[in-house]
Amino acid sequence: MHPILYNPIMALPINIETLLHKQRIESNRIEFKKGWNPASIYRTICAFATDFDNIGGGYILVGVEEENGIAKRPVTGIPTDQLDKIQREIVAYNNQIEPFYAPHLSVEEVDNTHVLVIWVPSGSNRPYAVPSDVTSKHKNSTFYIRYGTSTIEAKGEQLDELRDMANKVPFDDRGNAAIQLTDISTILLREYLVQVNSRLLNEDIVGNLPQILEQMGLYEGPVEQRCLKNVAAMMFCEHPEKFFPVTQVDIVTFPEGRLRNPSNLSEAPVIKGSVPTMIKATLDYLRTNVIKQRIIKPKDDEHSIKFFNYPYQALEEAVVNALYHRDYTEREPVEITIEPDAITILSYAGPDRSIPMDAIQKAQLLRSRRYRNRRLGEFLKELDLSEGRATGFPTIQDELRKNGSPAATIETDMDRSFFLVRIPCHPDFVEDTFVPNEAPVRVSLTPKQQRLLDCVRANPRMTYPQLAKEFHTTEKTIYEIIRKLKSLKVMRRDGTNRKGAWIIAPIIDDSID
Repeated sequence: MHPILYNPIMALPINIETLLHKQRIESNRIEFKKGWNPASIYRTICAFATDFDNIGGGYILVGVEEENGIAKRPVTGIPTDQLDKIQREIVAYNNQIEPFYAPHLSVEEVDNTHVLVIWVPSGSNRPYAVPSDVTSKHKNSTFYIRYGTSTIEAKGEQLDELRDMANKVPFDDRGNAAIQLTDISTILLREYLVQVNSRLLNEDIVGNLPQILEQMGLYEGPVEQRCLKNVAAMMFCEHPEKFFPVTQVDIVTFPEGRLRNPSNLSEAPVIKGSVPTMIKATLDYLRTNVIKQRIIKPKDDEHSIKFFNYPYQALEEAVVNALYHRDYTEREPVEITIEPDAITILSYAGPDRSIPMDAIQKAQLLRSRRYRNRRLGEFLKELDLSEGRATGFPTIQDELRKNGSPAATIETDMDRSFFLVRIPCHPDFVEDTFVPNEAPVRVSLTPKQQRLLDCVRANPRMTYPQLAKEFHTTEKTIYEIIRKLKSLKVMRRDGTNRKGAWIIAPIIDDSID
């Protein structure tokens, strides 16, 4: 293997194998080219930079042959002695894009050869036009867009919409002069680079912070007025609420239901931080304090039946969607309300007007052409925190269906000012909830049931392991006793097994001694 004679302009913010296997990045954002073909490649560069569907731009891998959309291995590669020549041509061809646009380049070593990766983030001055053949003497600039996994010429209504697109840069991709380099947490940045296995980890992050952010497409502008983009603060700032007030998640629980008893509520600590931090903290809270599993072992079947009050994957999708698609100019938190029969997640603003109202009411596939935070979505996908475009609600509904739960619903208003998702609790868990009656419950109790109630009256915070130790028995036996008492509407647990407490209803014991 000859030594690399070409110094790459930048290191990719994502691992090359992720691109080759089309993982985390949708296939319509990746194009493989067996060899250097400037005419075809620059049409695709133009289409990715214009980013008609707000997918976040794309990647072109030169030196990779494809078969049925899959990269053939080992890759074809590019001879080392051609890399400098290709780079010089790219510098020249960039000047043919109107307005001027320069993609990012990286040379990656793959299968004992070299692959040229052209990273094309969405441009700030879109739409872009380029000659159909940059190598030709006759230069007629044309607009191009991505259509699925292909690059096509924009015509008719598409061309009209492209022209209307000028200067309409999504909020997260705009520069923000208030954000300083000192606001960026190198710890959060390093964590991200580790998770996506980026070659930028080889850099001195603290010493080369401006250069690294520039290579990630987060720091741009003339030398005298460099500017960080909003998404840099969303992703890598420990206190993004400095720039986007009330960027936080509020969680409130109504044990008896908001309508039945609005005075009985508990509030979790406010969750703040970068967007990935808020997502993880919110999901950790829900997993620890809300999600419960039930296991049923049929007598005539060796296989257990397992289901949850809320499937984790459904809540994950809903939380990510709320923080991904929210309007960060709104001074409103993401609000999560937990009631006995459902969890609701409220965010501002509402769904884009390009999504038909009947699609919202069906709460299935919500396909939008305009994404409020396209770069933020790109980062979240690379962290495996978000699915592909428009797949969030199909995933939620599918997870609920597999769990045996009712379907989720969506609410908004005619002004699309809010987005409210309601995720129902599994019916078997709803039946376990009750509000202690003022009148005593008339039941017949066994000695074990009575003794257990006496124990938890004396110490309402006893856990399953503590009760098992007190009774000199197994947790499974304690679970069965409590399950029966719950079905009799005699007791329930308020909060988690670790932090909650037992609530006992007034009882008239009809059992015979």
